[in-house]
Amino acid sequence: VQLQAFGGGLVQAGGSLRLSCAASARTFSSYLMGWFRQAPGKEREFVAAISGSGGSTYYADSVEGRFTISRDNQKNTVYLQMNSLEPEDTAIYYCASRPRGYYSLSYSANDYTNWGQGTQVTVSS
Repeated sequence: VQLQAFGGGLVQAGGSLRLSCAASARTFSSYLMGWFRQAPGKEREFVAAISGSGGSTYYADSVEGRFTISRDNQKNTVYLQMNSLEPEDTAIYYCASRPRGYYSLSYSANDYTNWGQGTQVTVSS
């Protein structure tokens, strides 16, 4: 499956952005999806994950209550709504998919085999 993330940009602290990730998969609902981010000089870190149906979600503690992951399987798209953004949220954000047949929500980047190209999010103070 090919993934393309977009929607990043520059926003002031306290603001909001919505990221989108479009997938080329024919059976998109078969893929568990995740968002990760990587700040300069830091390792890639988990942000959020969502089950194929969209009924289950999982968040990193650092974004719980501020970010919401969702998906529209008719549009082959997964979203990341980011509210109350902080300068610490500045990073390149990546969407990723687990292989078909894997249903557990994972925070490990190693469990995701397909990655989008990333979209830059910059939060100014």
